[in-house]
Amino acid sequence: MLTDRIRDHAGQGATTVAAHRRRLRADRARQLADLLRRQVLTGGYPDGSLPHEAALGTDYRASRNTVRQALDLLRAEGLVERLPGVGTVVVAQKYPHGLDRLMGLAETLREHGQVSNEVRSMGPVAAPAPVADRLGIAPGADVLYIERLRRLDGLPLSLDLTYIPLDLGADLLAADLENTDVFRLLEAITGQPLGHADITLEAVNADAHSAAVLQAPRGTAVLMLERLTHLADGRPVDLEFIRFRGDRISMGGRLRRAR
Repeated sequence: MLTDRIRDHAGQGATTVAAHRRRLRADRARQLADLLRRQVLTGGYPDGSLPHEAALGTDYRASRNTVRQALDLLRAEGLVERLPGVGTVVVAQKYPHGLDRLMGLAETLREHGQVSNEVRSMGPVAAPAPVADRLGIAPGADVLYIERLRRLDGLPLSLDLTYIPLDLGADLLAADLENTDVFRLLEAITGQPLGHADITLEAVNADAHSAAVLQAPRGTAVLMLERLTHLADGRPVDLEFIRFRGDRISMGGRLRRAR
């Protein structure tokens, strides 16, 4: 009957409106979470406590439900926690890693603490074809392979897999890799500064080994930085695959528009 069809159509419309409202609320919560995350990571709450939900709602013109959903997103990321009788507090921070300067991790984070390296594996290996190609050496030629777990004040930050041509890598075998960046050692060995690096940054799932070493949940996303570093004369000398804990590091830099 016509009346039944009208009633059914009205019911579908109501369902559509409700779904649309839920989507808008989720969108607004995500937008608010992005703004609050920025404040958390840049020290916008120096006492470690976020304003009360009502104050956040007023400041950002958001409903209480939207504020709560935004805080839930940050809680799921491990950045904040809700403490009874206290409110929402910052429980973790991310350390900045610049992408606009060629620096070792110890140089990059020197203002935030002591970077130490646990050398988990090191020795000559035959270069796999992709490694040989990137380093400009003959396929199968020996390279120095180094696997390091890097910590900041004891906190696991990254797992670095490094390949270096053996004519340079041989001098690193007796070097203090636990307390010195490879970049500094390469400059000392070659007598010339590093020039530039080609980088690729992407998110990958942590395999069982990486997750265990980084003390991260298996399958969690980590930031993978692939970096091929060249000397000032253009020679490629250092190919790295670096897995960063995404919940403890942030990548940033200044990009300039070409004219």
